[in-house]
Amino acid sequence: MSLHDLYQKYHDRVQFLSIYIREAHPVDGWWLGKGITGKMLKLARSKVATDVYDPKTIEERRQVAGNCETALQYGIHTYVDEMDDAVNKAYAAWPTRLYLVGVDGRVVYHGGLGPFGFKPAALGKAITDYLSQTENSDTLIETPTIHS
Repeated sequence: MSLHDLYQKYHDRVQFLSIYIREAHPVDGWWLGKGITGKMLKLARSKVATDVYDPKTIEERRQVAGNCETALQYGIHTYVDEMDDAVNKAYAAWPTRLYLVGVDGRVVYHGGLGPFGFKPAALGKAITDYLSQTENSDTLIETPTIHS
């Protein structure tokens, strides 16, 4: 099950948010684009960008976020964390993480750190469980997806 599949299944009952945070593998940081790792990513046709510098301004971050939104094709609008990284810090989100936030604002589910802890199927189960507990509620719940 993909994040896109979850969105298609639950978008009428759950508000999905994708929030772009600090770049995970910038060229001027922990870069994956060189050596054997870069070659493996190219061979696997990975959607991971290997040519991105760490944005220095909010405009640059918005541009990179837009490119990321297009490449990932989740079908979910992407919001951008401010340069102070408030969302990243509040949710311990780097490099990527899935959350389900209940109508009361409490975190109902938090996935492990990506890429290995990025498990849309586990989020799907959490959504199903939560909706079954709140069947009588007309309020949308939020599922922020935080990625770099």
